[in-house]
Amino acid sequence: MRTMVQKGLLLPLGLLLAACSSQPEASKSGSWRGYTQTGLASYYADRYHNKKTASGEPYKNNANTAAHMTLPFGSMVRVTNVANGKSVVVKVNDRGNFPRGRVIDLSKAAFSSIGNLRSGLIKVKLEVM
Repeated sequence: MRTMVQKGLLLPLGLLLAACSSQPEASKSGSWRGYTQTGLASYYADRYHNKKTASGEPYKNNANTAAHMTLPFGSMVRVTNVANGKSVVVKVNDRGNFPRGRVIDLSKAAFSSIGNLRSGLIKVKLEVM
């Protein structure tokens, strides 16, 4: 009887663990295509250069990458500075725990291509491509 109960719990437990541990694949980001979001963008501090991101890639401050709370890794996102209309396309390769109102954390290169680093924060519109 005990082994039947154990076998009966094995499948549901395995499915639960698989569901909790799976990361969305970049190829599935198509369902996000056209998704837009507006909020504040910040950029990574220099001390994170070459540190491992949540996707496993090293952070490079000269690459056009970003951290987002929910978009799948590998998603390509057009980030537009609302104030000046400049935009940059970044690849999501990290996660963030952002303060209220912050929607994305950009690499230093990406941020500087659409705004002034001294401002620290800029209002942006995101569009998943």
